[in-house]
Amino acid sequence: MTVEADQVRVESRLASGQIDCPDCSQALRPWGWARPREVRGIAGVLRPRRSRCSTCLITRVLLPVAVLARRAYSVDVIGAVLLARAGGSGHRSIGEQLRVPAATVRGWLRVMSGRLETTRLHLLQVARRAGVDLPVPKALGCPWRDLLAALGAATTAVTGRFGPVGVLGPVTGWQVAAACSGGRLLGPWWPPAGTDVGRNTSRL
Repeated sequence: MTVEADQVRVESRLASGQIDCPDCSQALRPWGWARPREVRGIAGVLRPRRSRCSTCLITRVLLPVAVLARRAYSVDVIGAVLLARAGGSGHRSIGEQLRVPAATVRGWLRVMSGRLETTRLHLLQVARRAGVDLPVPKALGCPWRDLLAALGAATTAVTGRFGPVGVLGPVTGWQVAAACSGGRLLGPWWPPAGTDVGRNTSRL
C-alpha cells in the first residue's frame, strides 16, 4: 500500500487511525516493520512500516511513494529509464548512462512494453478524475511518448488538485505514477480493470 514519503507523518497518521484499510475502510494499526532494504536512488536504508487492519486483520506493508513494490531502485530511477526509452535509446546505452545493469533495464522495458496502452488509459482516468476540463493529450505516434504524455496530464491534474509540493518537496511525475499504481507500476496483474484509480493520489 502506498503512503507518503515522510515516515514521521506516516507514524502519526497510523497511530491516530487516519490510514484506512483499502478493503474495508477501517483503520490500520501499527504491526511491526518489514525487512530493511537498500534502494538505489533513496538515501539510507529503507525499512517500511507494517500495518494491520483492526477489522479484517489483514497485514499490509506501507511503501513510501518514492519506491515500487519488489524493486531495488527508486521510482525516479525507473522513470528515467522509461524516459530514455521514449527518447529512442536502447537498453544497453540506458544501463550505461544510468549505471543500472543492462539486464535489469531490459526486464523493466519488457514489462512496460506489454502494458503501455493500458497504463496510458489508466493515467488518463486519473487525470479525468482529479482534474477539471483537462484536454486529452494528442497521440504522438510512439506508444512510449504517448505514455509520458498521459503521465504529464495525470501529474498536472493531481498536483493541481492536491498541490505541487508534497511532504518532502516537489512531487515528481513518477511519484504520481507510483501512487496511482499503488506501487505496482511494474508488478504483475496491473493495471487491473475496474479499480479505483484515485485511491492513493492523496498520499503525495
